[in-house]
Amino acid sequence: MNAETHIMETRIVATAVAILSTAATLLALVSSGAAADPTLVRVKLFGGLSNLPIFAGQAKAFFARQGLRVEIEQTPDSDVLRKGLADGAFEIAAAGVDNALAMVDTAGADAIIVMGGDSAMNSLIVQPHITSIAELRNQQFIVDAPNTAYALVGKKILQLNGLVAGRDYTITPTGGTIRRFQLMRENREYAGSMLNPPSSLMAEKLGFRNLGSAVKLIGPYQGTGAFAMRRWAQANSDTLERYIRGYVEALRWVQAPANKTDVTAFIAERYKLPADIAAKSYEAATDPADGLTPDARLNVEGLRNVLALRAEIERGGAKPEPAEKYYDLTYYQRAVAALGR
Repeated sequence: MNAETHIMETRIVATAVAILSTAATLLALVSSGAAADPTLVRVKLFGGLSNLPIFAGQAKAFFARQGLRVEIEQTPDSDVLRKGLADGAFEIAAAGVDNALAMVDTAGADAIIVMGGDSAMNSLIVQPHITSIAELRNQQFIVDAPNTAYALVGKKILQLNGLVAGRDYTITPTGGTIRRFQLMRENREYAGSMLNPPSSLMAEKLGFRNLGSAVKLIGPYQGTGAFAMRRWAQANSDTLERYIRGYVEALRWVQAPANKTDVTAFIAERYKLPADIAAKSYEAATDPADGLTPDARLNVEGLRNVLALRAEIERGGAKPEPAEKYYDLTYYQRAVAALGR
């Protein structure tokens, strides 16, 4: 090899190295840019243990690994939640799916349920001096709003025990779970309500009575889930599927037995709970019958019961609408298929 050839080959190698180095730098910049500018997803929710996968998804970077920045805001009541979703104030509602049904049936809004969550883990909690459902006669029963999911559950439970709203007891709308728990502590006249963890667990610790879980009293029930406006879901399917993947991965972390200690500590920190209530909250969240549903699968039988309850109590016994009218699981199915196990 002569000197000229050697010089030429050296230049070719140097040029190739420079090109590869530039490409690597550009790739790093692109990756850095993507990490620095994730897609914003705004989620509106109520307080409660149902939000545990969302909180874990934020804190443990499950959403971040999907290229998302998830921002949450607590809603004071169902009316604010429904109007905000319809108006585009946020992208996803994480709340009782009965709200989505009401949006479709009452307001004509094209909302769709895209994922399940849990039964809502509600229990009938009453003041310490009340020992049975029958003793709620002539009392005030407080709810979020009279036509919302868990208000209907409460009405049904009392109806099964011979008590009719407006005739035998008074329905008083006061706001979400945390607010209702606070009011029951402050005012003995608020005799009962449907509460979920950790509020229900803290209430029991203070001497309030638990007269039974909603699932045991009325059967399968699709409580909390995720729903969105159909037009947003169609236009942002990739973002929605990434959100579902992040949520399901966070849920799997929560439910993995090996993570019990870490999850319990996270619950205590995130919800500002004492150790005993955090431990009970963990047991409630992972309860196979009434806790968070594995992989957030939609309980279609439970949704049919929600619709039957709405038809019976809100629509005078009319025939329930078909459940398929209210959900679209294609986004969920694609998201979970991409995760595998």
